[in-house]
Amino acid sequence: MPSKKHNFGAGPCVLAPSVIHDSATAVKELDESGLSILEISHRSPEFSNIMLQTENLVRELLNVPDTYSVLFLQGGASMQFAMIPMNFLQEGQTAYYLDKGFFGRKAIAEAKVSGNIDVVYNYNTLVPKTAAYFHITSNNTIEGTQMSTFPKSMAPLVCDMSSDIFSRVIDVHDFDLIYAGAQKNMGPAGMTLVIAKNSFLDSIKNKVHAILDYRVYRENGSMYNTPPVFAIYSAMLNLRWLKSRGGVKFIQLENLAKAQLLYDEIDRNPLFFGLAEKQERSIMNVTFKMIDQEQEADFLKFVNERGIVGLAGYRTVGGFRASLYNALPYASVELLVQCMREYGNN
Repeated sequence: MPSKKHNFGAGPCVLAPSVIHDSATAVKELDESGLSILEISHRSPEFSNIMLQTENLVRELLNVPDTYSVLFLQGGASMQFAMIPMNFLQEGQTAYYLDKGFFGRKAIAEAKVSGNIDVVYNYNTLVPKTAAYFHITSNNTIEGTQMSTFPKSMAPLVCDMSSDIFSRVIDVHDFDLIYAGAQKNMGPAGMTLVIAKNSFLDSIKNKVHAILDYRVYRENGSMYNTPPVFAIYSAMLNLRWLKSRGGVKFIQLENLAKAQLLYDEIDRNPLFFGLAEKQERSIMNVTFKMIDQEQEADFLKFVNERGIVGLAGYRTVGGFRASLYNALPYASVELLVQCMREYGNN
């Protein structure tokens, strides 16, 4: 078997070897059921148990209160960009959106289709209590910036946590709705997690198509239509793995250590410089460039030859982006730092 690559890619997340093994086993046969996980009915007792276990793991790992619903949807975070204003932005109201990055702007563009939007650029903006909601993005995957603290909003607070959920401890009570595409820290693409305060869901007054109505998913246990069975199963395995590692508190410490190791090298090494302001640096997505940008293609070739993949920066930014998701081993970051040092000594 070829050796496993060191995957710093920002899209589909790194998964622990045990999660990949158990997912592959279930594709062949799920728990001696005589059926593949790809074949079982979403109405079967087997999958009902998988759904329940996955929800319970989400609640346990994030300490989700009973006053919140945990929903599993499809369409990724991009679908949420549309669903949120369709459900919560009423005629005559204004929703506030924080613009600090590419995906925040995508959310803003979708929201403008539904109603009146006020765009703000400061984390500490005082949003009026009468606002429909205040939408923020906790981690900007492309820019490599992250909110270290969250605003105390008088309006309902909605947060896109697609690229840093389960990577650090949060207080769910601070939010009225959290959403996240699964493919960064939760599992493979295909499933979207929504954690919503029930009173916020009960406040929906807009008439919405059933397939886009959060209350319909709540009332049907996330099974209004056929859910993404395999994605939910793999997410369950991944959350079990996270729990076995000591949960979110432990993984946060590991993620901080990985990020610190890489940022220290960026700041020390005269060939590189970081793109994000130090006070906004993300522990999930580290963005940096070379002083001599003509060397960047050669450096990518250098690390690729040593088993490192996914390091190229986003196409509109360039440079490099090292995504340090939960299952990326510390040793992979050590190898990247070693490559940065060796390249400088060539």
